[in-house]
This record gives sequence, C-alpha cells and structure tokens, in this order.
Amino acid sequence: MGEYQHTIDDKGRLFIPARFRDNLGIKFVLTKGLDSCLFAYPPQEWTILEEKMRLMPFTSADVRAFVRFFFGGACECLVDRQGRILVPNNLRKHAALDKEAVIIGVSSRVEIWSKEKWEKYNSGSADLVEQIAEKIGGFGIVF
Repeated sequence: MGEYQHTIDDKGRLFIPARFRDNLGIKFVLTKGLDSCLFAYPPQEWTILEEKMRLMPFTSADVRAFVRFFFGGACECLVDRQGRILVPNNLRKHAALDKEAVIIGVSSRVEIWSKEKWEKYNSGSADLVEQIAEKIGGFGIVF
C-alpha cells in the first residue's frame, strides 16, 4: 500500500520504491492494466492469475479479448542496482507515461499511472467513493 511519485528518465527507466520492491521481488511481471495504468505482479500472484484465466472459457470472445490484452502486453521486469526498471515502450504508450509517474500499492499488485491520469482519475472518483463503499459493503467490509 502507499502512493509515491517518481520520474521516468529519457531511457524509460522508473524507480520502484523499496517498499514495493520488497513484495514484488527483483523480477516481476508488468502488464497493461485497466483504467489506462500498468499492473505489476510478483511472480506468485502472476501464477495465480494465469491459472484462473486458464479456467475461463476460451470459446467466449470476451475472454479471448481480455486474455490477449492482459498477457499480450506482459513482460518480465528486472530491478537494477539503483532500484529501477525499464518500462517497455508499448507499456509506456498504454499508460501515457512520459515524465512523471505515480506508483501505488493495491493489495496484491502495484499500479503505475501517469501523474496526469492519476490526478484525473482521483478527482473523478473521489466524489463517488462513499457510493462505491455502500455498494461493496455487502462483501463484509467494515469501515
């Protein structure tokens, strides 16, 4: 959990905060995420996702489209000695990552957002958080 802001250098390298590196490991999977961000998963979480998606009916066009989107853009990232990863160009384009990035911890994954998209998302969803909390309250979440 947590939120950090960092810059992407001219070579496409992004610093991953130590707090997240501890959970992600030195090598993790980075892929296209929903809401125009990137999702980063530690290897054990990625394996769980793979297994769940294998059980989905490939005869469904929606399943095939989602699996292509999710796995087609995925890559393994290796953290260098300075705590940085190289974000591939296709993933930078997907998330509109240019210079400033926001890295947030979301339970079993890390999300990487362009600062601009994160601020826009936050300003749009902040008003709805109470309504959303009401909707998901039936899942046993206590606030």
